[in-house]
Amino acid sequence: MLTSVLGKKIGMTQVFDSTGNVVPVTAIDAKNLYVIQIKSKSKDGYVAVQLGVLRDKYQDKDYSDVWLKNKASYFSDIKEVEIEGDVVDFKPGQRIGLNNVALQEGQTVSVSGKTIGFGFQGVVKRWHFSGGPKSHGSKFHRRPGAISHMRTQGEVIKGKRLPGHKGNKNFTVRGLILVKIDSERGYLLVKGAVPGKSNSLVLVRRQGK
Repeated sequence: MLTSVLGKKIGMTQVFDSTGNVVPVTAIDAKNLYVIQIKSKSKDGYVAVQLGVLRDKYQDKDYSDVWLKNKASYFSDIKEVEIEGDVVDFKPGQRIGLNNVALQEGQTVSVSGKTIGFGFQGVVKRWHFSGGPKSHGSKFHRRPGAISHMRTQGEVIKGKRLPGHKGNKNFTVRGLILVKIDSERGYLLVKGAVPGKSNSLVLVRRQGK
């Protein structure tokens, strides 16, 4: 069984729990996954399975061994995931469903993804600085302010919050609850928000044992 699964973030919606309360959830599409390589202890020194997300234009096609010979053309994303048990349960070209994943409804999971990129931003948007006075005569406005000690070399302390690239970084949110697993349609509902924009790749990993 896989301890984690790849998927594409569809977006956010809401569902009702058993008591009638509204639960905000993120829908994750976890279908169209194929085993494209197997890592064994004897050959590679560790046990894992390499999964590939099939590109949209091939979703209606039948599997072919050609897919494994040219992975980049047929799979949009490739990632290794850990397994529990023996690798003999998996074989190259096998289609992975949610019944192959060791996840259960109500379980605590962590979701990893790449945050939305905002390009180069100043300190007000990047670090939420309040900025200076907006009145006439002020020349401070949205500037970062003093960035160094009173030294002739003018050294800047490492880690100082300055303008730069915002977002587009790998990020993991822990402690989320897996609300629903739909094995037939191949999607997951996770309580709360997860990193990334719609249609971005995320990794849902079982948290704890």
